[in-house]
Amino acid sequence: MLVDEGMPRIAIISPNHDAWSETFIAAHIQRLPGVKLVLTDGFLPQRDAQGVSILPSSLGHRVRRRLIGGGLDRHLRTRIRELLIEHRIEVVLAEYGPTGMAMREICHSTGIPLVVHFHGVDAFHQRLLDEHDQYRALFPQAAAIIAVSREMEAQLLALGSSRERTHYNCYGIDVDRFMQARPGKAPPQLLAVGRFADTKAPYLTLLAFHQAWQRFPDLRLTIGGQGPLWETCHQLVRTLGLEGAVSLPGVLTHEAVARAMQGSRAFVQHSLITSQSDREGTPLAILEALSSGLPVIATRHAGIADVVRDGINGLLCDERDISGMAEHMLRVASDPKLAERLGNAGRGDALTYRQEDSLARLHAILAAAALSPRKAASAARA
Repeated sequence: MLVDEGMPRIAIISPNHDAWSETFIAAHIQRLPGVKLVLTDGFLPQRDAQGVSILPSSLGHRVRRRLIGGGLDRHLRTRIRELLIEHRIEVVLAEYGPTGMAMREICHSTGIPLVVHFHGVDAFHQRLLDEHDQYRALFPQAAAIIAVSREMEAQLLALGSSRERTHYNCYGIDVDRFMQARPGKAPPQLLAVGRFADTKAPYLTLLAFHQAWQRFPDLRLTIGGQGPLWETCHQLVRTLGLEGAVSLPGVLTHEAVARAMQGSRAFVQHSLITSQSDREGTPLAILEALSSGLPVIATRHAGIADVVRDGINGLLCDERDISGMAEHMLRVASDPKLAERLGNAGRGDALTYRQEDSLARLHAILAAAALSPRKAASAARA
């Protein structure tokens, strides 16, 4: 089967169906050219893009499955192979390392190249690494491995990914949605957006804010998002007496995030490495803040240090340095000109992280992977 070499037929396998925090995966699904199949719900996917089970639900099929035996995974693998063949897929993009592990044998049996996109937790979390044997079986088979930060790239290489098949491709931003704001004209309002998760440590952002607020009572903070630490943070706000200064509105739409950035003085995030070695990739919300012309107050963590230049487009502190982050909050709160200068530099930097450029690089990696089996076949015939 021959197709336009620049437009391979792509299947995207993503474990989380319509996760609000995974806007980068949504961009892959919606904007990559050539996507013909999307499967989701589990590392070994169980549903299509509409959330419908990929296994037939008729009584006869259920009886046949019981008689044949082999468990659910066996039938899922059979059905996924059928779907890949039925849709004439030429390359599979697996979102997250464990998804790549689950798809490895299926891609091998169908001869379809496998590209695995790592995002953060999958490259570092010790339990995940142990469960998947450090991805030793995956790296030799994958046609390409993608990292979103330089630290992640180094980690994947150290785990055994080959240099020639490992690619750094940072997330991209919709710079037309996240337009340049005027932080120097905004009130002393700080903004954070993301999952209330261990790596983002929102409770440490709150503790730093509390220190700054005690010295600058007009300071305000909004943390948008949801996650396992939301209730902890809610209780911390009450305990510290910050009810009038801190807002925890829950999940915000992309449009609401963009509006909030237009009215903020700075973006804040206190990411850290967890006890299980979990860490971020390059947080998309930080790139969106840079695109919005906001100074970024954050930690020297993972991909943050790739895009935030201390004293140029933001202010960085070490992980767990609560007092250092509080001082940075006070600096931008009390100095609108500093906020404006940092924000202008951030907007200029953000223009080098356009979403369309990141997607073009990803598509080129997928196209090269899809082409490689045909090159191999041509060489064999020669």
